[in-house]
Amino acid sequence: MATTVSADGTPIAYEVHGPADAPAVIYVNGATGYRALHNPSPRIAELTGLRLVAYDRRGRGESGDAPAYSPEREIEDIAALIVALGGRVAAIAGESSGAILALEATRAGVAAGCVIAYEPPFIIDDSRPPLPADYVERLETLDAPGAHRYFATAAIGLPAEFADSIVNAPIWPLLEPVAPTIAYDGRICRDYMTGSAGPLARFAEIAVPVLAAAGDHTAPFLIAGARALADRVPRGEFALIPGATHQTDPELVSRPFAEFIQRAAR
Repeated sequence: MATTVSADGTPIAYEVHGPADAPAVIYVNGATGYRALHNPSPRIAELTGLRLVAYDRRGRGESGDAPAYSPEREIEDIAALIVALGGRVAAIAGESSGAILALEATRAGVAAGCVIAYEPPFIIDDSRPPLPADYVERLETLDAPGAHRYFATAAIGLPAEFADSIVNAPIWPLLEPVAPTIAYDGRICRDYMTGSAGPLARFAEIAVPVLAAAGDHTAPFLIAGARALADRVPRGEFALIPGATHQTDPELVSRPFAEFIQRAAR
């Protein structure tokens, strides 16, 4: 494990997997994810020969946090990682809300050769309810069990009975400490979960290649959102990955991710 320091002084913990001379890829977890809970990077590195960088987003795991949050701080965290890795990376790859963060960081101009957005949770039509308008504000009033329940029902769309079982699950000790960061992802995502594709036009500013990917065993709204993203960026590609679901499975995504990074580098 190593640590870098973000622009506001927050320490960001990370680890690197794969050959030192291979193209570097920063992997951005989605809501609640961090290295101790969800870390596909070692296996992706093993399967592709790429250099995967896994890090704990602020407020999670071994990274620090700051009293005031904004998505811009997380973009600065990614920029600090890139500096620590030599000033440029081949790709930023993100899953779910982490995919939106990867897109926002690239739009802000961090030094990356391409971006992979795996199942960004865009709600672009009326195929499912949008995120409640007061989603973030309500999250910030809830305790850890309440925040996870509300995230599971309002954002993911799981049945209430499943959400209620989270606190009794074996992984609850890993989920409970990161509950305050669910609102962070809410701030990153809320403009893109309104039922309109309009906000996706912002990503037309991204000049580097973008892979918008989804699994064919996932929710239809996620597939529609990824297709819409690919259509709206100048160098966009869409990939529907057979057998894949919402959580990144290295055995299924490694090949299409690596092939895209190779194409982007040409």
